Amino acid sequence: TQARAAFVPRTDIYETETHVVMVADMPGVDENSMEITLEKNVLTILGHVEDEAHEDKSLAYAEYRIGDFQRSFSISNEIDQDGIEATVRNGVLQLMLPKLNPVTKRIAVQAG
Repeated sequence: TQARAAFVPRTDIYETETHVVMVADMPGVDENSMEITLEKNVLTILGHVEDEAHEDKSLAYAEYRIGDFQRSFSISNEIDQDGIEATVRNGVLQLMLPKLNPVTKRIAVQAG
């Protein structure tokens, strides 16, 4: 753990016929400073943002704070967990969570 701010990234979630798509804003994060884990149906996103070095300058006023990003989501059993894909571009993370094909199973009934 670090003594620095951790922000919850704003995330849009939408659904297509084949996927659940998550889009999270994580400015300053790239593929080398991001960790995504899935454990016990909980998807956790961690993004580390490096502090900017201001040599020969002192900050007089700041409206934007630098910090890491962290957020967790519960994932349904209807998601193909082995097929999840993640891409990041310009600080925007996109997760593609493929849906499992619905299985309808007929169960035979026997006389007792």
